[in-house]
Order: sequence, then structure tokens, then C-alpha cells
Amino acid sequence: MNKKSIIKLTLIVGLFSLALGGWLLHIRTHPPLMDSYNLLPFLSGIMSVIILPLLFWFRPTIILAYLINGFLVILGTITMAHFSIVHFAGPINLYTLLFYTTLPDIFLLWGKFCVGKALFDLEFLKSDQDQVPKGRYFRYPNTGWWLVHLFAWSIVYALGNLLWK
Repeated sequence: MNKKSIIKLTLIVGLFSLALGGWLLHIRTHPPLMDSYNLLPFLSGIMSVIILPLLFWFRPTIILAYLINGFLVILGTITMAHFSIVHFAGPINLYTLLFYTTLPDIFLLWGKFCVGKALFDLEFLKSDQDQVPKGRYFRYPNTGWWLVHLFAWSIVYALGNLLWK
């Protein structure tokens, strides 16, 4: 095994650990058999724990893994933020935001995104001298592309929530 393979394996184990930890926390808090809306995060967790590490392992499927991972993170961010807003009780201060919302869980999700991005970049990095692309921040596969999708999906989700009550 060369150094790149060891780094890749370490990142895949990190991705697996983050996904498994988040999935188990979610199952403990929201058992999938209690409410039907808990089934989608349950299935997303299975995909994140089992399928994504396998897809990231093989070079031909890394792009697919990167896309699925990113969109699962966006979906989880939006739905967990919505859950926190709907069920928020108490004064708005730093303590309640950190310990009585899903903000820590959202941070775990974005850690999972960062590990997936590192795996993607590691595979397609030609050398350690590669320059960051300039002028293409909002184009795939750069981070701005994900921010545009997070913003757009959030608007669609909010409008759907407001208009179809």
C-alpha cells in the first residue's frame, strides 16, 4: 500500500465512523418504526454507512459517491434545521442553540461532507502542486456549487412547507 492508499483508507474509515455515529444517534432519538417520516433518514443512514464507503473505494464510482454524499448532507441539513425551528422552545441564546437544537448534528453532517470532499479531491489531485481553480467557485465540483444547491433546496423546501400545509 502506498501513502495515498493509506490516506484514502483512513478517510473512508472516518466517513464510515461519522455516518455510523450520526445514524445511531438518529435511531436512538427518532426510531424509524414510530413515525413514517423517520424512515427516510433511516434509509439515508444505511446508504451513508454501507453504500457510500464502497462507492468511495473504487475510482469509477467516486464522482457518484461525492454527489450522493453531498446531497444527503444538504437534505439532512435542511430537514434537521426545520425540525429544530418547529420544535424550538425557550429563549434564543447561544446555550439553547448549541444544546437544544440539531445544530451539533448538522455540524457532524458537514464533517461527513468534508471527508467526502477530501476523498474526491485526493483521487483527482494530479500532484501536490495543483492550484485551486480560479473564477469557477460556483461550478462543479467546487464548494460554491454545493452552497448554491443548499440555498436552492432550502428555498424549495421552505416554499413547499409554507404552501402545502
